[in-house]
Amino acid sequence: MDGTVLVADDDRTIRTVLTQAFTRAGCKVHATASLVTLMRWVEEGRGDLVISDVIMPDGNGLETLPKITRLRPDLPVIVISAQNTIMTAIKAEQAEAYDYLPKPFDLPDLMKRSARALERKQQARRGVDQSGGEDLPLVGRTAVMQELYRVVARVLNTDLPVLISGESGTGKSLIARVIHDFSDRRSLPFVVVGAADLAEIDAVHAALSRAGGGTILFDEIGDMAAAAQARLVRNLDALADRAPRLMATTQVNLAGAVERGEFRSDLFYRSSAVSLEVPPLRMRVDDIALLAEHFLSRLDREAGKTKGISAGALDQLRKHSWPGNVRQLENTLRRLVVTCPEDEISRADVQAALGPPGEGVKPTGPQAKEKLSDSIATHLRRYFDLHGSSLPPAGLYPRILKEMEIPLLEIALDATGGNQAKCAELLGINRNTLRKKLTDLDISVARRRKLM
Repeated sequence: MDGTVLVADDDRTIRTVLTQAFTRAGCKVHATASLVTLMRWVEEGRGDLVISDVIMPDGNGLETLPKITRLRPDLPVIVISAQNTIMTAIKAEQAEAYDYLPKPFDLPDLMKRSARALERKQQARRGVDQSGGEDLPLVGRTAVMQELYRVVARVLNTDLPVLISGESGTGKSLIARVIHDFSDRRSLPFVVVGAADLAEIDAVHAALSRAGGGTILFDEIGDMAAAAQARLVRNLDALADRAPRLMATTQVNLAGAVERGEFRSDLFYRSSAVSLEVPPLRMRVDDIALLAEHFLSRLDREAGKTKGISAGALDQLRKHSWPGNVRQLENTLRRLVVTCPEDEISRADVQAALGPPGEGVKPTGPQAKEKLSDSIATHLRRYFDLHGSSLPPAGLYPRILKEMEIPLLEIALDATGGNQAKCAELLGINRNTLRKKLTDLDISVARRRKLM
């Protein structure tokens, strides 16, 4: 690796780690905790790559990006941020950042991206100069959501059709709305149509006409009748230059539906240039507390009063199976805000609303007999699909093991009532090994209710 790297971060440890890593890689490094100093270096013509945090003592790193682009349009900027939300990813893209990585970042992955940036030294992709609102359209800080954010940010201002798949209640339509609202088509119509809206012969043509040069979303496109599918393909083929962007959502596996002859292959390929998989809530349990706080804050504004939630209540929410996903969580909290008599929602309130931990829709049919290895394989395929033609960030093996270890240890602790000796025996590992894993993964042992 060759070049000069400018590092701006108020965390001394991060500055030290990056300075050592880039120096070992053969680069020169200038590191600072000040955006003013960073901008002086940029104005002086120093640096071939900038790595900058967002929140700095003397300003916001994202707000300096347009100025950097004006001064040095060929200078790539990689944004790193602990504010790992969809809005941060989108704003980084809109501010013409070369790349965005959430903290804590994977150092080998950052070095690989930096090497590509230094090698190409290409002008950062143009985005839209819009700050966006503070009411986050998507909430989640788990690794799987971060990957989804990154892909969403990259496809915003393309014309590629997007197929968004996932279970009911995961937020598929919300993803589509975010892509439209933060794209360069945001001032044009956003039209949503379902299978029932396309029964009439001229319904497809009318919907496309309403969308104009904006965006049209076919909600649950897999439910569309064969005749409507055929009309849609004919109309898409006849579209002029000013055509709407095509997006679609689905709960079913459309590729499997094509193989069974239940869905047209030409429509499938026309609608799935980019495929996004929205994970179910049970695959992002660590986001539940964040989602609950977000929904309660919004409900507080609507109701004009404040309702808190206890740690025990959040723990109870984490243990539920959530067959209805994020939508079910939001509706549950709406009900609790109304029915809970106290200022703080308690564990008992949640138990009364949801029933015992793990209670919910039990799987039936083929899924009930699915092996654990098959479920993991399905999850991994979806994870790889989120990246399209590129590979996931380096360090996949330890990340996947951590995703599996945490729920395994949590459930084993619950089953043994927090007794570490019994838990270690159940897992077949040394008690000291268990203690170290609990510490490393920040898993609490206190107040475990024995399930068995």
